[in-house]
Amino acid sequence: MTINATTNPTTNTKTNPTTNPTNSTKPILVLGSTGKTGSRVASRLRERGHEVRAVSRKGPIRFDWTHESTWEPVLAGAGAAYLVDSQRADAGTSMRAFAKLAASLGVERLVLLSHSDWVAPEGEEKLPCERAVRESGARWTILKPAWFSQNFSEDPFFLRQVLDGDVVSSTGEGVEPWLDVEDIADVAVAALTEDGHDEQSYALSGPRLLSMAEAVDEIARATGRDIAHRAVSPADFAAYGARQGVSEEHVELLNMLFGWIGEGRFARLGDGVRRALGREPRDFTDYVRTTAATGVWLG
Repeated sequence: MTINATTNPTTNTKTNPTTNPTNSTKPILVLGSTGKTGSRVASRLRERGHEVRAVSRKGPIRFDWTHESTWEPVLAGAGAAYLVDSQRADAGTSMRAFAKLAASLGVERLVLLSHSDWVAPEGEEKLPCERAVRESGARWTILKPAWFSQNFSEDPFFLRQVLDGDVVSSTGEGVEPWLDVEDIADVAVAALTEDGHDEQSYALSGPRLLSMAEAVDEIARATGRDIAHRAVSPADFAAYGARQGVSEEHVELLNMLFGWIGEGRFARLGDGVRRALGREPRDFTDYVRTTAATGVWLG
């Protein structure tokens, strides 16, 4: 999951994108290939005829941020790479070393799934992974997404709440421009395979703002089930998370992110989908309708 990105006012002047011939003849590396975004990026690339090097910690081709011995084998010969960071405290340091290694091995294009702009604690660098990719020496594109709509259907914690009919958060009445992961994948594939996306930072969001209660209400209507959002205090959410078996560290993270939504810190619409693809982003209602039809919310 992630939070909303600030709209980047820079206009992408790309008109008719063309496939990069170099990247079409070299493998495209996809990190996190079993995740919400990586799996979709890999699938789309294969559908377009690209050779995909899909890697993960437990996949056939192993990649582990904590074992540098796995880095060079997955980068060797690749023409482009889709990057997701380690989510660790030292993610920026690892990304800097990895991105420089990628450039030195001839990887021409790096597309980073980043996070929304946020206020870093005093003395802490803001979004160091972005800086690492920008300074790598390779061509780069940064994706800055809002919260994923798919958290409601693909994140075990949130999916369980929907199935229980009781979605609990400390977001209050805050709103978020929920983003369909399918749009992230479309933008990522375009940036990996087409010209016109170099040195672009794309703020990705859905087309409208919804509170957690409004999002849950749409799911309830689409499924015909009694599902409600229960707004609680951060302390009550921490107690709830503990009862659900969620780690204290993850509960603290969720409370922080929920608090930012509650403050309206990222209640802005990003123009990245439109700039990158020339179309409007998918609406939350479309996501709900498509997902409800799969039966995942029926238990």
